[in-house]
Amino acid sequence: MAAEDSLYVTEQYLLTHNTINNAFIILDEAQNTTPEQIKMFLTQLEFGSKIVVTGDVTQVDLPSGTSSGLRVVQEILDGVEDIHFARLTSADVVRHRLVGDIVDAYAKWDESQQPAGPVQLPGNRAAHGRAGRRR
Repeated sequence: MAAEDSLYVTEQYLLTHNTINNAFIILDEAQNTTPEQIKMFLTQLEFGSKIVVTGDVTQVDLPSGTSSGLRVVQEILDGVEDIHFARLTSADVVRHRLVGDIVDAYAKWDESQQPAGPVQLPGNRAAHGRAGRRR
């Protein structure tokens, strides 16, 4: 049994507690949480406490097909008062100069992998739809 005002982690690496009033809590590597785990974590916020969540959505190590909680929470909480998302770029990298170049190269490659919009054919018929033959 945990003592009052204590934190502990279960076998599934989930944070549980009795209370965390007046605390500063950091969740690191949040890209590796599921949407359910990050919701459970964020809804434990108590009076006088602050939560900082860090992670890199380009480095998700979850099993294939599992959504990153950090990716999902950005959509859900965007625009909620008193919640701020700071998105860092290669300019914020404080490692070897090449790390910034590598981050930029991956970002460029990721953008090139995004599906293009529908291709327009003559007569405004979408390539993916029912182009059909002219009669």
